[in-house]
Amino acid sequence: MDLSILWGSGEHLSPLQMGFRAFIAFFVALACIRLGGMRILGKKTAFDSIVAIMLGAILARGVVGASPFIATVTAAVVLVVIHRVLALLAMKHAWIGKIVKGEHMSLYRDGQMNERNMWKSAISKDDLHESVRLELNSESFEEVKEITIEKNGHVSVTKK
Repeated sequence: MDLSILWGSGEHLSPLQMGFRAFIAFFVALACIRLGGMRILGKKTAFDSIVAIMLGAILARGVVGASPFIATVTAAVVLVVIHRVLALLAMKHAWIGKIVKGEHMSLYRDGQMNERNMWKSAISKDDLHESVRLELNSESFEEVKEITIEKNGHVSVTKK
């Protein structure tokens, strides 16, 4: 059987050819995610989100024929390997983790709002009040020891 009927070439692909390429790209993406580890989809830091977005964009080019399929698969694998290596290095070396993943910041501690960190993370006083309501089901800061913006952007509230 001639695979070019199913595979096609260039940007002028039939729906069947795009469907076949999407089928293959699905399993390539699955393999890449397994290679890179579930943190690509689980942690949701900027470091992880960038890889997920770029992986989709790269593989999409191969599905629609905008780039050669093997080249897009190669680029996807290289991207995932870079992510995996940086994640492992960040585990071993805190300074690499700070560069690649960022770090959490205290926004409120022991009755004091940290205006500088609130400005850096673009979190308003209203946002802090919302976090207290959502996390503690309270309107009051009396029970709050600390409010932190985590590396993934989630605002966490620690009780006293």
